[in-house]
Amino acid sequence: MRRWVIALLSGWMMVCPLPGWSWGFYAHERINEWAVNSLPPGMQIFFRPHQSFLKRHATDPDKRRYAVKEEAPRHFIDLDRYGTYPFDSLPRQWAQAVEKYSADTLQKHGIVPWWLEIMMGRLTKAFREKDPGRILQAAAEIGHYLSDAHVPLHACSNHNGQFSGQRGIHGLWESRIPELLAEEKWNFWVGPAFYIQDPPAFFWSRILESAHASDSVLRLERELNDQTDPSKKYAYEERKGKLIRQYATDYTRQYDQVMNGMVERRMRQSIQSVASIWYTCWVLAGQPDLPATSKKSKNDPLQESTRDLDRLWRRFRTDEPEPCKVKGEG
Repeated sequence: MRRWVIALLSGWMMVCPLPGWSWGFYAHERINEWAVNSLPPGMQIFFRPHQSFLKRHATDPDKRRYAVKEEAPRHFIDLDRYGTYPFDSLPRQWAQAVEKYSADTLQKHGIVPWWLEIMMGRLTKAFREKDPGRILQAAAEIGHYLSDAHVPLHACSNHNGQFSGQRGIHGLWESRIPELLAEEKWNFWVGPAFYIQDPPAFFWSRILESAHASDSVLRLERELNDQTDPSKKYAYEERKGKLIRQYATDYTRQYDQVMNGMVERRMRQSIQSVASIWYTCWVLAGQPDLPATSKKSKNDPLQESTRDLDRLWRRFRTDEPEPCKVKGEG
């Protein structure tokens, strides 16, 4: 990987620690991992032996966004930039949306629903060609983008509370709550995958659900904050041998309670959606027989690119979850 990538990542890290952009590593990994359990036997024979790959590479798109400028818009869409719910002024088809708003405007405000269609085409093609490496790569990555579409703060411009004095709420909703509560009491078995008759409509339905919930996500945290002693909102806790400042455990639990388990519901929906889009792509490809195992060459270019990405991420990542101000956030 070129030196400019390393320089770019170094520059980002000098500005601030890498913030949480989507579900957070823990949740993304669990979503892909558990989606495998909902697949039919004809897919399980291939996906089960590679469950750890799908889990580990669920976060590749988040790692890539610091090295590829085109990556960031693929994770979100600021629907409130297009009027009010249900945002009928925004055409659902890409060509019509470009004609009305321009490609630059769409890129600026996020393209996740249209990018999901592109990723779906890639996965279907990989299934049709029975290419194990590309199946795994496309499956892992479409799992990431589709999960992002289930996050309310990925469907509004106030994505980190930067316009409402709630900076850091993004990480609270999608990272802190799952990391604290998921292993404790959440159930990730969501039933079998189903065939999606109209994938674009399905993508838009899930994104609109997220947009509809975004006001509640922000309002309920603001109300809880107003009722909480400021000294009890944050706490210093040990994480990986370091003492860090993050949302206090009690505050996190209370926020989850006032949202009536919204994070768990959206995470479960993400799992079922990911399994179902994998299944749908397989069906559209003609339900090809998949190999029980696949031998990967150490020189496989896909593997080498992901190894480069992981090496860079390990070099520049941070375990500090403190919210930081990023240029353009106000």
